[in-house]
Amino acid sequence: EVQLVESGGGLVQPGGSLRLSCTASGFNFATRDMSWVRQAPGKGPEWVSSINSRSGSISYADSVKGRFTISRDNSKNIVYLQMNSLTPEDTATYICTDTYIPILDGRRVGGTWGQGTQVTVSS
Repeated sequence: EVQLVESGGGLVQPGGSLRLSCTASGFNFATRDMSWVRQAPGKGPEWVSSINSRSGSISYADSVKGRFTISRDNSKNIVYLQMNSLTPEDTATYICTDTYIPILDGRRVGGTWGQGTQVTVSS
């Protein structure tokens, strides 16, 4: 069964940090590009960051550039999202997916999607 399972979310104060993990199973992880997307209540999905299969290409949304870092460990089938300097605007469910361009015209496209992990930034 193809599966993506996110973990590492939680409640954090503004300015704090979290590291999210997405563990893949059921497919050849090392050959797949991966992305993180977030979705806040009442809003559409927002692309956060992508990394290609060999970590040679990485991209970030302007809203997280300089604060978030995406990485992957192909030996463990995990993609990470290190989030620093968090603000309340980062509050959302963070979801991983196995495609480099996961959002088109404001909608999810193709691939396998996890269930997400909740990140809440609040004092």
